[in-house]
Amino acid sequence: MSSENKPPQKDGNPSGTTHFGFQDVPTAEKQKRVAGVFTSVAGSYDIMNDLMSFGVHRIWKRFAIDLAGVRPGERVLDVAGGTGDLTREFARLAGPRGQVILTDINAAMLGEGRRALADRGVVGVPLVQANAEKLPFAEGSFDCITISFGLRNVTDKDAALRSMKRCLKPGGRLLVLEFSKPQSQLLGKVYDQYSFRLLPLMGQLVARDADSYRYLAESIRMHPDQETLKGMMQTAGLERVQIYNMTGGIVAVHRGFRLE
Repeated sequence: MSSENKPPQKDGNPSGTTHFGFQDVPTAEKQKRVAGVFTSVAGSYDIMNDLMSFGVHRIWKRFAIDLAGVRPGERVLDVAGGTGDLTREFARLAGPRGQVILTDINAAMLGEGRRALADRGVVGVPLVQANAEKLPFAEGSFDCITISFGLRNVTDKDAALRSMKRCLKPGGRLLVLEFSKPQSQLLGKVYDQYSFRLLPLMGQLVARDADSYRYLAESIRMHPDQETLKGMMQTAGLERVQIYNMTGGIVAVHRGFRLE
């Protein structure tokens, strides 16, 4: 079986290992390795997003923002928010009576987010360094929680989904914007070629770091497909989970609600 066709695995197994891209590593080590990746790419993260997606990531994020339906006065948590693309829009939508908090596990990414928000005149947004698996907020704190292109890098995705669900108010919604599985074989083959051949090359040319972008390509391939992630969200206690595919399933938004 070629590495490009390696199937997704569960986050952990009885031997205490998990996947870091296509590698099996001790569970305790993955977080450190992922931290190294994002510390390395933080300074070039936004420009690489534009280059890698040909700017289409902005359309994906706009769709997720609209689907979130944030209203004035609401409390919003942007998990793994990085450079704050969603946070900026949520702050505008929630307005002065609402509150938006940006969290990221990586200090370098938080630094980039702080600069990006300041450059765009966004003030009053708390930035919190936090692990998505153990969010440091009280139960029922938020009307809306989002995680955009971050869940696939979490060591224990099930724990992260439970943690985010716990932090939702009854009636609140969780949106997961993430790379997923292309819906046609032809698109999947083309996408694999692009991901495994061109992304590392672009990473080397722009960020001087081919290995980190090779990991990012592998992490996309190892992430649960649409239906698997839907089941994980339901197991975490979220209800009315819906899937919204974009760009032929290359990216999907999953939205679920805490109803009780």
